[in-house]
Amino acid sequence: MTKTYAEINEKIKGGTAIVVTAEEMIKIVEDKGIKVAAEEIDVVTTGTFGPMCSSGAFLNFGHSDPPIKFEHLWLNDVHAYHGNAAVDCYIGCTRMADIRPFEYGGGHVIEDLVAGKEIRLRGNSYTTDCYPLAEVDTKFTINEINQAILLNPRNAYQRYVCAVNSSDKTLYTYMGKLLPKFGNAHFAGAGALSPLSNDPDYETIGIGTRIFLGGGIGYVIGEGTQHSPESRFGTLFVKGDLKQMTPEYLRGVSFEKYGTSLFVGLGTAIPILNEGLAKKTAISDADLITDVVDYGVPRRDRPTLKQVSYEEMKSGFIELNDKVVKCSPMSSFYHAKKIAETLKKWIQESKFFLNPPAETLSTDRKFKPMKITSELKFVKDLKKKAEICYDDCDIKVVAEKIVRNNVNHIVIIDQENKLRGIVTSFDITKAIADDKHRLEDIITTRVITASDNDPIDVAARKMKTNEISALPVVDDQKKVLGIITSEELM
Repeated sequence: MTKTYAEINEKIKGGTAIVVTAEEMIKIVEDKGIKVAAEEIDVVTTGTFGPMCSSGAFLNFGHSDPPIKFEHLWLNDVHAYHGNAAVDCYIGCTRMADIRPFEYGGGHVIEDLVAGKEIRLRGNSYTTDCYPLAEVDTKFTINEINQAILLNPRNAYQRYVCAVNSSDKTLYTYMGKLLPKFGNAHFAGAGALSPLSNDPDYETIGIGTRIFLGGGIGYVIGEGTQHSPESRFGTLFVKGDLKQMTPEYLRGVSFEKYGTSLFVGLGTAIPILNEGLAKKTAISDADLITDVVDYGVPRRDRPTLKQVSYEEMKSGFIELNDKVVKCSPMSSFYHAKKIAETLKKWIQESKFFLNPPAETLSTDRKFKPMKITSELKFVKDLKKKAEICYDDCDIKVVAEKIVRNNVNHIVIIDQENKLRGIVTSFDITKAIADDKHRLEDIITTRVITASDNDPIDVAARKMKTNEISALPVVDDQKKVLGIITSEELM
């Protein structure tokens, strides 16, 4: 049994099309079987609403009088990219404002623009004969500019990993705040409602596919960047008219100590052309599996600890290393359901028709990591043996070790080799000047440390930020593995 786009669109036009959401399709297939579901159901709608960092917008402001050719421009103090024609720009959602960084960025500008708020435009330029104006400082709303086009190079990941943190420090990431020692877990994506999970072979989703985007109608214009279908990490490149969209489905967001992004609402309508699509659109959260990945290891190939289903993650907890870990979503299931329901309503009211893709997306594209032409070094590559003293040592013993070994730092440990503090040659000098004789009077106990897998630029940044010249290298149990100093970094 097969149907065609034309037949389904004719039903939509006549108001007789049977449309259900992907969640509803699961129950229909379970109750009636794939064959009957394929015959009865015409369209299945999907939805997702979550942070999509590869998002942004092209804007055209029209020409000023006299004209200007922007070299640099800012929208609400967020630096936008020019490099196009005179008064075009692209603003990316992760670009942070020069003022209030980490609080406001490109994603917030896009939300404010769609909400009808005034946006401040500042720009400057080198002058030319045809573009004599050097500076602009003005305000505009979305209806006062020519084009406002949402253009997102990578949206709607087929699945997302579940992020955890094995290290002994809190991590601030694009997957949110990850607590140490597997203190929590975060995941994203809509699971059974996810657009690409319901058409994993891209039978109906391709170049030209009409979609729900940001509260309006948008289009797929190709495969997204980092499209990796073989590993079930397919992505979409999408565009749409911002003037049709609403701030409910485009939300600027700030991640603590990480940066800004944009929550994007996206949904697809999948025509049930055959039994195969009926089966694919009935996939459940229990059937959708992803990896639990350790973000405590700061490398591209972070270790996968286990696999877990969306059903388990959505329960609020996952089991990891015989421990129950609280698991929270980065995406909104409420808005994902609302998108699928809204798209369903549009179709039922004959406001949204389906179109076959002009070209299907790749199903065998392989994701390639960045080629590194110079060696990337980590702390473990440069650390050296730490000169140590126990926490009950006399100051004189510490001083003698500094002189004998020609070092500036002595790491203080307890009997279990766990870090207790650090003493520098300056601390010894100051102790003599202040007539202090006890180690506890001069030891620094709040020590900034490094781990073996820290890139050396992270170690350098820690030293610069804290105005120190060495970092003890410790493991997860705070046991001392060595030390890295500014000399090694230089």
